[in-house]
Amino acid sequence: MKKIAIVTDSNSGITQKHGKEMGTYVVPMPFFIDGELFLEDITLTQEEFYKRLAEDSDISTSQPSPGDILELWDRLLEEYDEVVHIPMSSGLSSSCETAVTLSGDYEGRVQVVNNQRISVTQEQSVLDAIKLSKEGKTAAEIRQILEKEKMEASIYITVDTLKYLKKGGRITPAAAALGTVLNLKPVLQIQGEKLDAFSKVRGWKAAKRTMLKAIETDLKERFAGKEDQMVLGMAYTCSREEAKEWRQEIHERFPRYEIIEGPLSLSVACHIGPGSMAVTCMKRL
Repeated sequence: MKKIAIVTDSNSGITQKHGKEMGTYVVPMPFFIDGELFLEDITLTQEEFYKRLAEDSDISTSQPSPGDILELWDRLLEEYDEVVHIPMSSGLSSSCETAVTLSGDYEGRVQVVNNQRISVTQEQSVLDAIKLSKEGKTAAEIRQILEKEKMEASIYITVDTLKYLKKGGRITPAAAALGTVLNLKPVLQIQGEKLDAFSKVRGWKAAKRTMLKAIETDLKERFAGKEDQMVLGMAYTCSREEAKEWRQEIHERFPRYEIIEGPLSLSVACHIGPGSMAVTCMKRL
């Protein structure tokens, strides 16, 4: 049986510490803050990121340097037979496309998974890859299975402020101003590649109800007959206290399901800001 290294990036929400505990390698995502380079969970904590965000610092996302990726793969291939690399969705970053191109020089020993995942859905892909590896699957087989299952997940997100959607050009200044006055909360969806609009409601309670109803509909319709394979996830850029309450609401609505949780990746937080909440459902292999 081949010895396979599982690699992901910090957009999965897997910290460096948790990655070591799982036996997984986590590539830190780079950020430029006021022109200075930071690496998520290495030289940039969640607390420092949100502090700088609140100060209206100039924050931009980037992708890991090709040199760093190649150096990691080369080091791992001294110890492992193959590498499975699971980056964030290709629809949200060019880092996946870059990794696919780089892997072409490794004669199949490095397999890059393009399965449109982010945050806790990406973490579930890592857990699935670990399971498949233990079952004796090759890196190529793991990639093929994960990519075949790529649409078997949904994410719904609502935001606390329209400021960052306006800043990123996703809504117009006029729409942001009107939405703020009317207390409108957009519910966004990631189902496949892109972050898209799903609904628009007034107030937090309505936004939460809309997200939970969307998950309920997905479980009954999209994933009908697969209920025993489903796992839920919750992610957030809000406070731990608010996240705890949100988890409880999800649990009360869907008591039979396991819930994976973690903070939303900083790459997503750049576009939606602090105070956001998300709920996901995904099929476990």
